[in-house]
Amino acid sequence: MPRIALISDVHGNTPALLAVLDAIAHDGVDTIVDLGDIASGGVDPRGTLDALRARPDILTVRGNHERQLLTLSRGNMGASDRLAFDLLSGDDLLWLAALPATLEPAHGVLAFHGAPDDDLCYLLEAVDPAADDALRQATDGEVVERLGASFGHYELFVCGHTHVQRTRRLPGGALVVNPGSVGWPAYADDLPAPHRVQARSPRARYTVVEKDAAGWRIDERAIDYDYDAAIVLALRNGRPDVAHALRTGFVGADAG
Repeated sequence: MPRIALISDVHGNTPALLAVLDAIAHDGVDTIVDLGDIASGGVDPRGTLDALRARPDILTVRGNHERQLLTLSRGNMGASDRLAFDLLSGDDLLWLAALPATLEPAHGVLAFHGAPDDDLCYLLEAVDPAADDALRQATDGEVVERLGASFGHYELFVCGHTHVQRTRRLPGGALVVNPGSVGWPAYADDLPAPHRVQARSPRARYTVVEKDAAGWRIDERAIDYDYDAAIVLALRNGRPDVAHALRTGFVGADAG
């Protein structure tokens, strides 16, 4: 029966990534699946790409930040993408370009970044100005609609993008798992409306899923790592917002 470690949204945080990979090495998994948003961030894009490119055994899908690195001009990039773009090589970009938007790491499992056909989609959450941080859990109907034609064809959907570690069972029994963010526990965004995502803890997150005779078992993990090393790099890169998120798991008062 397959046992899979899910990681996502490293965002160039190499100290967090290395700690998570070390933890996974003791988990006895068959496969590691990386759900995208790899290098773009405020910490160490170069180190993260080097670490992941050295691990061809890790199955990786392309996130929205990989797409942005490949399609936007530097002048139209945000600060996280610009830092990665300036540090990555042409060969790195070719490696990113070869990553698939979706993959099937095991029978009955579909992996993608946001939604199967939209890397910017919040699958398990919805932006709602009336909610705390203007973010709420999506309804069953919203999740099913966002899964589109893939709904009903898989028993396990695995996604990233929102940085929120969450497991959801849908009508009919299918599971959706978001392992949370390895490397960026809180951020603010203005689209489609201002909102905040806050893990409320600086720990690095991942999830182990395993199928047995009773179905899929989900084990959500959160681990400590060398926060100070990541914070120093974020500050060196002119990203106090990232440093605050890494230190606290909250968005700073001056962000968003």
